[in-house]
Amino acid sequence: MDQDLLQKYQMELDAARIESAQNSMARQQQESFNQPEEKSMVREQLDLSEEIARIDYLIKGYSLEPNADGVLEWVKPISNDLVIFSDYGIHLIRNTICWYLNKNLLLSNFDEKTIRKKMWDFTNDLIDTIFMEYDKVFLYPSVADCIAVLKERIDRQTEIACYAREIGGIEYDREAIRKEKFDEIENKIEKEIEKIREQIIKGKLKRYMITIRTIQDAVHSTYMRAWKGQERTTLRQHIHISETKGNPAFNSNQPTSGGIWPWARK
Repeated sequence: MDQDLLQKYQMELDAARIESAQNSMARQQQESFNQPEEKSMVREQLDLSEEIARIDYLIKGYSLEPNADGVLEWVKPISNDLVIFSDYGIHLIRNTICWYLNKNLLLSNFDEKTIRKKMWDFTNDLIDTIFMEYDKVFLYPSVADCIAVLKERIDRQTEIACYAREIGGIEYDREAIRKEKFDEIENKIEKEIEKIREQIIKGKLKRYMITIRTIQDAVHSTYMRAWKGQERTTLRQHIHISETKGNPAFNSNQPTSGGIWPWARK
């Protein structure tokens, strides 16, 4: 056999081995790219647990405050005045949110008319439910909370009376004045405590509309991600781009046949 022909065969064989190794490496890189990163991206995009946890903290009255290192963290409310909902109300709102903030809804396909209809029904039903069960949804103050408020009022009235006497140059006994203020309501303490209780709950009921608004917006945002199947479309596009980048068949610089030697492609 001609020596040149043998050399040509050997070169083509070497080129085939090199190309096979390159394709194998490209497939490994593609699998490495697509599997963990792709799954991580899809999981992160469809996982709403962080959003649900944030809502859960907020309805419990927690607030984001910087710690000693300047990092924001959730801090428990220091007073029941900052807690709007009872355990029953927190459970009701949390469960309602979880029915809607999930990947099944994200991957659905709704037109604008359907979203409007669903949001109308959802909002009206939520308003009716909370309104009819407001005495269980909102956190009513305890007797101890009301007594604490009553004591603060007596202390405030005592301070004002002492200041008035001080300005007028009149001698006064602080404890005597305090007893005087207490004696004024001694026979109607129960009535005063009930009045304080009603005032506190009325203050919390003022948060009713803003509560409905925030829940409505959270659910509406989830529906809008499913508008015309946008969430599914976005995921498909990302996966397609990832596969294209990782697939050597789409690499324009990669020769399609004949090895890497010029004469082998003749």
